[in-house]
Amino acid sequence: MTDTPSTASRLDELEMRVVHQDQTIEDLNAAITAQWKLIERLERQVARLAERVADAEQSAGQAAPVDRQPPHY
Repeated sequence: MTDTPSTASRLDELEMRVVHQDQTIEDLNAAITAQWKLIERLERQVARLAERVADAEQSAGQAAPVDRQPPHY
């Protein structure tokens, strides 16, 4: 196969596309990794908050009820 100018330019264009695609893949991977770390942190935070709410509900259920009118009266 002979190396004509059009073939060489096409090859150069394809190589540039591959380089850009590799960089895009690396950027997307970094973004997904950062998002995954954030999701894991938020899941742990939600779990801790759910425990706190459950503890608060349990302790509120053990407290003696207060007999007073609601504030809108």
